[in-house]
Amino acid sequence: MELVTPGIGLLFWMLLSFSIVLFLLKKFAWKPIISMLKSREDSIESALKMAENAKKEMEDLKAGNEKIIAEAISERDRLMREARELKDQIVSEAKKHAAAEAEKLITAALESIENEKAAAMTDLKNRVAVISIEVAEKILRKELAGDEKQRQYIQELTKDIKLN
Repeated sequence: MELVTPGIGLLFWMLLSFSIVLFLLKKFAWKPIISMLKSREDSIESALKMAENAKKEMEDLKAGNEKIIAEAISERDRLMREARELKDQIVSEAKKHAAAEAEKLITAALESIENEKAAAMTDLKNRVAVISIEVAEKILRKELAGDEKQRQYIQELTKDIKLN
């Protein structure tokens, strides 16, 4: 039974050595351990706060980036709309200019045709007149081949002149 129940001397020395160890720990080790744990707790807390701040800044940056992207997209859309309007305006002006040029060319062509037609008509009239004179001259020569016929014709002409 001695093994199960310790002796009083043993208990006394165990209690005395435990008290000494406890006193020494409290005197020399307890304060540094507590202060080290406190500083570790403070550093962990500040790291958590910094992480929270960094997370908040990242969310703010993300929101800012989304805003910048939305502005860039709207600016791109505005520029594309302006470019389409400018293209349509240029095409419209080109069509108007081409129509005006075509109208000028048509008018000039019609005028040229009219001028050519008038010149051809004048030339035709002149040729007809020349041919008519030549035909009349040949007819008169044939009819007035003799001197007597020429005198009669001259007298008829002089009578017609006096009557008019």
